[in-house]
Amino acid sequence: MPDFTYEALGRTGTKSTGTVTANSEREAAQILDGRGLFPIKIALAKTQASSAGSFFGGRVSGRQIAVFYTQLADLLQSGVPLLRSLEILERQSTNRTLQAVVRDVRARVADGTGLAQAMAQHPKVFSELAVGMVRAGQEGGFLEDVLKRIAAFVEHQEDLKSKVVGSLAYPVFLAFAGFAVVTVLMVFFVPKFKSIFEKLEEKNQMPTITAGLLWVSNFLSSWTGIATAAGLVVAVILFILWTRGSGRLWADRMRLRLPLFGPIFLGLALSRFCRILGTMLHNGIPILKALTIAKDSTGNKVLGAAIEQSAENVTAGQKLADPLRKSGYFPPDIVEMITIAEEANTLEKVLVDIADSLDKRTARNLELMVKLLEPIMLLVMAVVVGTIAVGLLMPVFKMSSTLST
Repeated sequence: MPDFTYEALGRTGTKSTGTVTANSEREAAQILDGRGLFPIKIALAKTQASSAGSFFGGRVSGRQIAVFYTQLADLLQSGVPLLRSLEILERQSTNRTLQAVVRDVRARVADGTGLAQAMAQHPKVFSELAVGMVRAGQEGGFLEDVLKRIAAFVEHQEDLKSKVVGSLAYPVFLAFAGFAVVTVLMVFFVPKFKSIFEKLEEKNQMPTITAGLLWVSNFLSSWTGIATAAGLVVAVILFILWTRGSGRLWADRMRLRLPLFGPIFLGLALSRFCRILGTMLHNGIPILKALTIAKDSTGNKVLGAAIEQSAENVTAGQKLADPLRKSGYFPPDIVEMITIAEEANTLEKVLVDIADSLDKRTARNLELMVKLLEPIMLLVMAVVVGTIAVGLLMPVFKMSSTLST
């Protein structure tokens, strides 16, 4: 059972504080009342309430969240009450962070808070999308089905993420390896040749490419170069923080316009949107409410704004396909499929089919991008290393030819 901290007044008016173990705040208040104390403030102990959302409390992987949703759906479907189901999942959880989160959610539900509202207190564990779907499932009376569909969606996203990470692992390794090799060459290897080429430098016969290499090497080895590198790292960190805050809209717009990567980002975002919207429509959620929830599943502010505008147009009596076409972000073939699905009243099924098609298309684009990136990066590395080699060998050839004459 969770611990609660309290502030209370005794019969004589003296103030006291302490900790009490109970299933909920209501039960904690009853325990204090039995002790002759009048509670002023009762709250879940900070070590339990906040550990789940803190950096030091660890993290919960997508796979673990998917298992939680699946198990909760199975328990509820078997007739186990919600509080009892949460208690079982809390006890059997091997992840301390998830265990603390479930404990807090159970305590809030026991006090009369809805499951979705209790989950919303832990945004680092339960996404806005999951909270919205759980809320809709509670209101519509199909919570078990919604939980299973959320689990399936999370598992699908984790599989897709693993595929993307696996595909990009080799190109990223090449990039870091190439950067490390070039840095070592410029900082430690090139300076050893400076004394050899001093005579050519005195006669102003130093090849331009060699002089450039020596200048870059000296710059990287100096405090100025180190300070510049540190400044670039700080600038990159600040830029990333900006794109996650006030610059999020600009970053999302640029992300969709990137060569090679842009179509992949767009495909992933549209796939998530279509899958979630189709799932919610299948569960009987009204299209306007479903659009409001599904727009956040794209993970892109620009697409979210376009979908929100579409929802406003649907409110005015238009078809969904028309505003999606005008947004310019939905491919013509997908818009055409949505148009026909709306006329045939099969939108929820077609949306899921579109999501499957987009996933396949995105996988092909990702595979093509990786196939292009690998030779491009190898070519860039070869050109850079070759340039360094040529820059170091040209003075040697020049000196040998001078000595021979």
